[in-house]
Amino acid sequence: MTLKLVLTGLVCLLAFDGCTIGPRAATRDRAFIEYWPPAKPSEWKLAIKDNIDMKGVVTTAGSEFLAKHAPPAKRDAACLGIARERHVPIVGKTNLSEFAVAPSGINEYFGTPESPLSHGWKRIAGGSSCGSAVAVANREADVAFGTDTAGSIRVPAACCGVVGLKTTRGLVSLKGIYPIEPEILDTVGPLARDVAGTAEGMGLLESGFASRYAAAKAQMPSAQRIRVGRLMLKGTNPKIDAAVDAALAKTGFQVVRLSDRFRDQWDQAKKDGDTMAAVGIWLNYQKYGNDGDISGRTKSGILLGRLDYGDRYRQALSRQRAWQGDLEAVLEKVDFIALPTMQNIPPHMTLNFRVGVMDERVLGMQNTVPVNVAGNPALAVPIPLAHAGFPAASLQLIGRYRSEAALLNAGRLVEAAVKIK
Repeated sequence: MTLKLVLTGLVCLLAFDGCTIGPRAATRDRAFIEYWPPAKPSEWKLAIKDNIDMKGVVTTAGSEFLAKHAPPAKRDAACLGIARERHVPIVGKTNLSEFAVAPSGINEYFGTPESPLSHGWKRIAGGSSCGSAVAVANREADVAFGTDTAGSIRVPAACCGVVGLKTTRGLVSLKGIYPIEPEILDTVGPLARDVAGTAEGMGLLESGFASRYAAAKAQMPSAQRIRVGRLMLKGTNPKIDAAVDAALAKTGFQVVRLSDRFRDQWDQAKKDGDTMAAVGIWLNYQKYGNDGDISGRTKSGILLGRLDYGDRYRQALSRQRAWQGDLEAVLEKVDFIALPTMQNIPPHMTLNFRVGVMDERVLGMQNTVPVNVAGNPALAVPIPLAHAGFPAASLQLIGRYRSEAALLNAGRLVEAAVKIK
């Protein structure tokens, strides 16, 4: 057992993944912390992750402490500007793990949403944007905004069988959003049931995006001229690798396998990104470390960030520029990089005596944080998965800076080629 897990066990008390200790979420599926039913059930609906400020509404960030003590936000977060200008109906603030810390999506206070793809024994919805993914999967919203620090949009998208887009760092303002690592890792992006909906959501985050997406579709209407670099990672469920390869082949991409050297560079960037995210949690939320209204799970995350702060953190930062160059060099030879969003299917919700073990497990299986370290955009698209006890895997496509329109077009081609039963 690692030192981190030992300390996790000492910090935390018994917790049940999915229990509700405090007030219940505003919908039965626990997708929302606050829910405002639409005036017309047929109208287009937007949901907002509850670490994003909305004027006049308390931003809980999934925390009992903030729900009890924080005042309503004085103004909207900057990323809501286009939606407000267009008078888009907002139906609620979506659930998340406290302070967006836990990649499992577990929230002991507001309750934990489960994956809508669960059959029998419940599976996690992924985090931290769990509520946003569940809301669109269950058709309570057409688009939901999430935040992505180390995979917090793409992992829930993978767990819930929806589409999630991590945007280029700096493309969408973070003003009015609770941070983890805003200088390097944090981004805002949309989730939706399909690529078309995700493109609509992107149009609410970036002015003029609809025309750029239309141009990308016109420029590349089929997959035959698109060159994709396939990244193979150790520890991946062979059935998920097979699903990714089948989807790429059926779509018709030109596929080339990337080198083991690049895989090693990816693995180092994953370790560095995990360190950066952990330290960001400590730097931003250490003031809550002794508060009784903060969950043991979050306190554990804060403590782990403190342990990573120092030489390990400085070394991770020192390698960032080299990793950006490594990724850029590959993307000069291919249009996109393809790999599974997650190395395995979502874990079951279980009785967990050592809070943090589930989160450690999910951290190990998510293939997302190196993209945040580099700053590039990435798209998670559901694909069929056979004979694995779960109906869908998730294909992740990584693009060049500000290639969101081209990424969504590539996702559209995948979506048209493969269908999830």
